[in-house]
Amino acid sequence: MYSKYPRLGGYDRAVSENRAASGAANTAALAAEAWGAVLGLAMGQRDRFFRVLQSFGLTPGDLRALVVLDARNPRPMRALALAWRCDASNVTWMVDRLETRGLVERRMLPTDRRVKTVVLTPAGARTKAELFERLQEPPDDFLALDRATLEALRDALAKLPHSMRSTGLEYPPPAGIPDR
Repeated sequence: MYSKYPRLGGYDRAVSENRAASGAANTAALAAEAWGAVLGLAMGQRDRFFRVLQSFGLTPGDLRALVVLDARNPRPMRALALAWRCDASNVTWMVDRLETRGLVERRMLPTDRRVKTVVLTPAGARTKAELFERLQEPPDDFLALDRATLEALRDALAKLPHSMRSTGLEYPPPAGIPDR
């Protein structure tokens, strides 16, 4: 019978298997520790994040809408509901709020007038750009870090899988789902 460890006896095989399991457990523990640090950092900046949104008179839901909208590519309301995994009435409510402020505009799709799309207005595009600029301003404690630490942090974060990053709207919608 083929053995995973052909040259090892029973005791040596058990020790080797325990080391492998221990290595996996150590990796999982290290990953949990690193993830806890990332989560702690994000949660530690929560108040700052909300203050920036509040200074623009926006809510987290408004930010969610602004992230996926732009001035050149109208997005169908149904696609927004699918991407946000929410009911179309929630999308309508969020778009109503932003439209009242002059940040977005509803349009009909030229090829199908039944489909309502949403696009940023020039004021919405400016607000989005200014908001993202403010959100990306590093806090003073971050600015106080030395260059080597900042580069190491940047480089380590760049190695994270793309699936862990905010992707915004999944557009076009998944196959088989109507885009209206």
